[in-house]
Amino acid sequence: MQDIMVTKRDGRKESIDLDKIHKVIAWAAEGLENVSVSQVELKAHLQFFDGIRTNDIHETLIKSAADLISEDAPDYQYLAARLAIFHLRKKAFGQFEPPHLFEHVSKLVDSGRYDRHLLEDYSPEEFDQLNGFLDHWRDMNFSYAAVKQLEGKYLTQNRVTGEIYESPQQLYMLVAACLFAHYPKATRLDYVRRFYDACSNFKLSLPTPIMSGVRTPTRQFSSCVLIEAADSLDSINATASAIVKYVSQRAGIGVNMGNIRALGSPIRGGEAFHTGMIPFVKHIQTAVKSCSQGGVRGGAATVFYPIWHLEVESLLVLKNNRGVEENRARHVDHAFQFNRLMYQRLIKGENITLFSPSDVPGLYKSFFDDQEEFERLYVQYEQDASIRKKTVKAVDLFSMFAQERAQTGRIYLQNVDHCNTRSAFNPKKAPVHQSNLCMEITLPTKPLFDVRDAEGEIALCTLSAFNLGALENLDELEELSELIVRALDSLLSYQDYPLPAAHSASMKRRTLGVGVTNFAYYLAKHGVKYSDGSANALTHRTFEAMQYFLLKASNKLAIELGQCEAFADTFYAEGLMPIDTYKKDVDGFCQEPLHLDWDSLRDSIVTHGLRNSTVTAIMPCETSSQITNSTNGIEPPRGFVSVKASKDGILKQVVPEYERLKDNYELLWQIPNNEGYLQLVGIMQKFVDQSISANTNYDPSRFEGEKVPMKQLLKDLLTAYKYGVKTLYYHNTRDGAKDDQSDSGCEGGACKL
Repeated sequence: MQDIMVTKRDGRKESIDLDKIHKVIAWAAEGLENVSVSQVELKAHLQFFDGIRTNDIHETLIKSAADLISEDAPDYQYLAARLAIFHLRKKAFGQFEPPHLFEHVSKLVDSGRYDRHLLEDYSPEEFDQLNGFLDHWRDMNFSYAAVKQLEGKYLTQNRVTGEIYESPQQLYMLVAACLFAHYPKATRLDYVRRFYDACSNFKLSLPTPIMSGVRTPTRQFSSCVLIEAADSLDSINATASAIVKYVSQRAGIGVNMGNIRALGSPIRGGEAFHTGMIPFVKHIQTAVKSCSQGGVRGGAATVFYPIWHLEVESLLVLKNNRGVEENRARHVDHAFQFNRLMYQRLIKGENITLFSPSDVPGLYKSFFDDQEEFERLYVQYEQDASIRKKTVKAVDLFSMFAQERAQTGRIYLQNVDHCNTRSAFNPKKAPVHQSNLCMEITLPTKPLFDVRDAEGEIALCTLSAFNLGALENLDELEELSELIVRALDSLLSYQDYPLPAAHSASMKRRTLGVGVTNFAYYLAKHGVKYSDGSANALTHRTFEAMQYFLLKASNKLAIELGQCEAFADTFYAEGLMPIDTYKKDVDGFCQEPLHLDWDSLRDSIVTHGLRNSTVTAIMPCETSSQITNSTNGIEPPRGFVSVKASKDGILKQVVPEYERLKDNYELLWQIPNNEGYLQLVGIMQKFVDQSISANTNYDPSRFEGEKVPMKQLLKDLLTAYKYGVKTLYYHNTRDGAKDDQSDSGCEGGACKL
């Protein structure tokens, strides 16, 4: 081994220094349990070769430690992470100790990596104080998967050469400094410090667009963009142009195309036949895939349609692997919209009639804003022999939906009546016509006809999440709510808007979506489970506190800065909250009372308003959960060790406190059915003013013939509706693959935080 020569960065060669390597590994192993320095050394030594570069030695050490991550020795994920941080800092700064913050920012502003306003807004003296707030040792709390995600997606870098320019703690501090830059000098450093502490201690989880973008000259940080197309060529083309703008700036897209007329409908008074939905869906798909999300992710979108659309049978199979490319759109996901009448037709064994929206005036509009009017018109048009229509058995249409959902996993569901009657928005004033990429955002939209005008309404939502596993008690949510509401509200004013329709809507509604992550760990810590009802009361208390303190923070900000311009469009303005409009079936399985002073808060909201039209949405948290070493969003883990693919290879991550809590965790495929999980989603939805990215999960081995019966699939759709669930995201099927290698997330989706 002593004969091995190492090639230094400057090209010089010298003998390998095994003692130096040993010291670095020993430093990384300090305080960790069940890790062996010699085992890492041995694995690494086997891969050394004559002429190896210094850089390759570091990479070999990191990979050798990462390969040892297991249930029996979870702390290797921290040993590997510390070695990776050591290497990262050497690459970024040429040394282990990061430079002073002012020196660092000045250098990166000069090179165009950081936004110049940082030096204009903060004095060198203030940078000195901010530098004093930094705790660089917090970098050692990341898991290996977190460091690799930071390197791959979040840290400021040259994505062509792979050069990295900053450390994670600098990232957190500068995000905080940007978001509170406009606050009065007397208070802003305190807000920056508190926000930095909350994020760097993993109490708050930030989404990809904020982590990778805030502090850089690119100022678009909304995770979710909702765009609606009208039934015209101008609108469809404007929608496609808007999609290209936003995909290039890191956003995931929800596209509503449900109002477009069906194949064969007359155009220009019968001069031509309409080519139908599919060519336009494919046009939108091309726009989505035309560029990547700022080099961080590929573009992704979900397209929305009403289940009663005349072309629905063709739309339902767009994701299907069978069929030719001409009649498929497999590179976007598809969501179908249901309401009470559709479910009633299923339960009663009746038919569903399909229409082209262009042939049935008022039907599409009332589908969202007036359920009684929709039912009246629907029956009227069914009885009108002059209107083109098709009749199908409700059970056949629902079964087709459920089958495509099961086969692809990526056919989603939106209950549009729940999204409007149990919403933040009064549907008579601001109806919700769609959701977003990952099915948790429910905001008003209006079709675009020209990308240059502000007459349409593009809805944006800015996300974040509370890390429930990091909370000592629910009272902490008051401080965290104030910090995140202030930070995200600041971001709405701080960011740029590529399109006028997005700017006007954002300034008018100022919508936020704060969710949760690490829910499975939170349940395990409290000794309760998804499946047996034991978590119901805890979930009720937790989400009550979350919604209450977020509303209180937004109300406080409204008193300080003024309510959002379109506050009158919300149910909140009428004194109605989610706790007043939730589906009362939830009371059948959760009798937990309300614990907070909602009446006083209600009075203050009616009097002073809210700064933000919405405050909550429960997103998947797939990527950001790795940063905070959390279980994904509200989902049960598939295994104690999750193995996730990235561009850097396989990343292994062990569930929090595995050794102490392994008997408390309920893994996904241990859960017998969807009932307990859907109950928890129903309880959450009692408080959440937008929606919840909820999944359904099926293990065929639990059923006769290892085939999930259609009856079960339909029952779960009905159960979700009964409990007030607004949206359903993935349909996961256990495929026999090893559980710890099959975590799937919001692939390519910006909403995944």
